[in-house]
Amino acid sequence: MAFLKQAPADHPQATMVEAAGLRWLAQAAQDGGAPVVPVLAASPGEASAADRSPGPPARRGELRLQELTPVAPDPEAARDFGAALARTHGWLAAQTTDAPGFGALPPEHPARTPAYFGPADQPVELGTGVHDSWGAFLAAERLDPVLAALESRITREDARLLRSAREKIGSGALDDAEPPALIHGDLWAGNVVWASTDSGQAQGVLIDPAAHTGHRETDIALLHLFGLPQLDAVISGYQQQHALREGWQERIPLHQLFCLSVHWLLFGASYSGPTLSAAESVLELASRSSR
Repeated sequence: MAFLKQAPADHPQATMVEAAGLRWLAQAAQDGGAPVVPVLAASPGEASAADRSPGPPARRGELRLQELTPVAPDPEAARDFGAALARTHGWLAAQTTDAPGFGALPPEHPARTPAYFGPADQPVELGTGVHDSWGAFLAAERLDPVLAALESRITREDARLLRSAREKIGSGALDDAEPPALIHGDLWAGNVVWASTDSGQAQGVLIDPAAHTGHRETDIALLHLFGLPQLDAVISGYQQQHALREGWQERIPLHQLFCLSVHWLLFGASYSGPTLSAAESVLELASRSSR
């Protein structure tokens, strides 16, 4: 059985972007990384006119995925998923000594197409630049497009706080020695499906990625955003495979700020409090790191 997704009318390449991310993550899965929902077929949408005039596409892009059978996870399956996720994060460095910088997109990412983040029917367009600094990447390619769209809807005081956090991140003050890692990029609980294997066991399967080379703590932080069943066991398995740098719990708000900002932009002011709290935490982290 196949599960069909269609691209939004104004983003005809969205299905190809998602397929490219899934296929990149699947390469890591072949080497022991986290399982990924198989792509059965993918096709882009087509413009309504040869001259590319505005208007809905004549045909919407389609993505066919293998249908998954959800099951309840158990601690063993969760630990296995955590260890596999750690192997996904370490996969890129194991493939080459000349890894790309932060922000590299999947090899099959469509040319002249932005990166996307958010719901399939309402994707947010992001930048595609690649940076040596993780902070510079996050600020320029992720936060800047979202804050530019958000600022006209919020108070000047809130905008100043978000911009201050963005400037601290962009300065590199919160960078560390972590190399660019292949990450899912949108790893909230809904994008981990606990599915049944052929033997009837549960396993965590990745869906709906915003795959790129980023900081591995971003995936870990997003797993904490809305809660994940058996999360403690997932983290235990991850730590046994590839331990996180000391203090990672304190940096969760840093890695959640972008995602929370997108939620504020798309879903309204109910996300203002968590977003502003994350921005305040970023400034506090930066202040402690400079002492």
